[in-house]
Amino acid sequence: MRTDLHRPNAAGDAATRGEDYRVSDAAERLALLKQLRDSAVPVLLHAADGSSLRTTLWVVDAAQSRLAFAVAAAELPSPQLTPLLEAEEVTAVAYPGSVKLQFDLHGLVLVRGAASAVLQCGMPDELLRFQRRESFRVCPPVHSPVAYLRHPAIPDMSLALRVLDLSLGGCALRLPDDVPALQPGTRIGGVTIELDPETRLRVELTLQHLTHLGHGSVTRVGCEWQLLRVEDERALQRWIDQAQVRHRMGQRAAAQRPAAAPARG
Repeated sequence: MRTDLHRPNAAGDAATRGEDYRVSDAAERLALLKQLRDSAVPVLLHAADGSSLRTTLWVVDAAQSRLAFAVAAAELPSPQLTPLLEAEEVTAVAYPGSVKLQFDLHGLVLVRGAASAVLQCGMPDELLRFQRRESFRVCPPVHSPVAYLRHPAIPDMSLALRVLDLSLGGCALRLPDDVPALQPGTRIGGVTIELDPETRLRVELTLQHLTHLGHGSVTRVGCEWQLLRVEDERALQRWIDQAQVRHRMGQRAAAQRPAAAPARG
């Protein structure tokens, strides 16, 4: 399984080799890990067999050269936990802000508590940092685009997932709680993205990361995509350009709108 979850392209190939992305300075690696700890963003741990678990970085112990990842009670019990503990190598991926951090972990050990658990391991010898979202990302209008696909683990299940936002390089999908979970790193072919009744794209999706949105059990699925037709790239660019124009017009209209008069007593 590739440790880099980006689709193949010039930047992705460089990312796979680690060129210009590898953080070689130990002090800088430590600073990035501490920032990741302080941000409390989700960290996805995954193994080569597809097992994955959502955690947060809880402890960065520079003196002992140890890390500890907290596992929320909502994630337990998890059938994914045992394969991760038995794996020779586990990859951690996190998305703090506009950066993707990725590093390998060895020798995970589980320490259980009353209602949660902690995964401990040694400090990583290498950390990769990638810049994300270099292209403009837009939130769709009221009538949101829809992604039509088949569930990768259940081919007979057809899905129509709402698109939360999108850019030239990918999109975020809304995964309801009644849909079986999707695994990061999965590639899904034969996907149709309907931007509007006149604009449909044919793409291959690579699932990157899952984030619980905090209301109900709805999950945000971050995806990169590869457009399968040349004409779709032009259509997508036009659609995004129009969305940018609508966004700027909306901002100008809001700025020019007179303030509400104070209520009279």
